Amino acid sequence: MSLQIRKERVAIYPGSFDPVTMGHIDIIRRAAKQFDRLIVTVLNNLSKKPMFTVEERTELLRQATADLPNVEVDSFRDLLVNYLRQKNAQVIVRGIRTVTDFEYELQTASINHSLDPEVETIFMMTNPKYSYLSSSVVKELAHFGGNVSEFVTPEVEQAMKLKFSQLDAGAR
Repeated sequence: MSLQIRKERVAIYPGSFDPVTMGHIDIIRRAAKQFDRLIVTVLNNLSKKPMFTVEERTELLRQATADLPNVEVDSFRDLLVNYLRQKNAQVIVRGIRTVTDFEYELQTASINHSLDPEVETIFMMTNPKYSYLSSSVVKELAHFGGNVSEFVTPEVEQAMKLKFSQLDAGAR
């Protein structure tokens, strides 16, 4: 009788998370149930001007996932497939809200697969109650004083208020 050693199932959930929303947290919680280890990693999207620094986003994610023992929070500045190799991960998790999201994510998954055929991408449909939610919408709503408490954690809401008050003070 041979003893088989099961390989740890590690997935990466990459994103800008600027800021992390309840939609992101929903995907994180659901994905964490599917893998031995889930690494939520903040990327620096060169096509976006972030509200929060990578360090701030990483800390907000750590606070939001502190109760999930198999979730790690990290950041990276490299090709995603290189990061997966570095972390011995096999799977990329991506949340899908709309058909537009799917088209973009399918292209990205195809590129990642062409760079490394061992990489798999799993698409998770967002909870319908978050299907309209995006970080951009949350930032715009908060910028104009709207209530974002049902869309983000209290820590994120507080961080956004502080950030907007600093921006407003700098504009004077």
